[in-house]
Amino acid sequence: MNSIKDKTVAELVTDNIKNAHVFKKYGIDFCCGGGEKLETACKRRKVNLKDIERDLLNAYNHGSREYKYNSWELDFLSDHIVNVHHQYVEESIPMLLNYCERVVRSHANEQPELREIENLFHQLAGELKTHLKKEELILFPFINKMVKAEKEGTKLERPPFGNASSPVKMMEEEHESAGDLIRKIAELSDGFTPPQGACNTFKAFYSKLDEFEKDLYLHIHLENNILFPKALALEKKVMI
Repeated sequence: MNSIKDKTVAELVTDNIKNAHVFKKYGIDFCCGGGEKLETACKRRKVNLKDIERDLLNAYNHGSREYKYNSWELDFLSDHIVNVHHQYVEESIPMLLNYCERVVRSHANEQPELREIENLFHQLAGELKTHLKKEELILFPFINKMVKAEKEGTKLERPPFGNASSPVKMMEEEHESAGDLIRKIAELSDGFTPPQGACNTFKAFYSKLDEFEKDLYLHIHLENNILFPKALALEKKVMI
């Protein structure tokens, strides 16, 4: 990464397509204006070179670290899900919608499946936005409250929704719906494989969808297979 500032934006995207998402974040054109060297592009857009170098390094190392999620306290795990996976979804949706609009506008006549992909992703984005708020405002605060009660040796009154199994069941059903939608998108896109000769925006769109799918599957795994079962078991200990 020592000579990163001397590479062109297009070269950096060619090296790692995920770098496209970094350039998108900072408003640097990696498609038509990709011939500029990174340092020049940063000066023109008034972007701090050190900031973008850090983000490019993070993109290179994305997903390389493993965590022992099953050993974490439930309040720590729920906070991690919000701070990492919920934030990722919220940051990624506008970027993906922008990519999608541009790719559909330019390529849907030759790739008609793009229109269906667009419809499916709009549906997925809408469902996820509502889903995340339900978790953040209702279920996760209750889980954290149960963890606190166990640590303090106290008991809790029943919440307005009766018990944790009701929102947990709803969240699991919504996870299934989200999983179905991203699977349909994967099938229509041939596993997020851009067509021969695709432009950088098209490649970036499918690469970001691929990344989004991976994050979503981990996100759902953490909740369905670790957080929720442990929360339901904890509820039996701390409820009156």
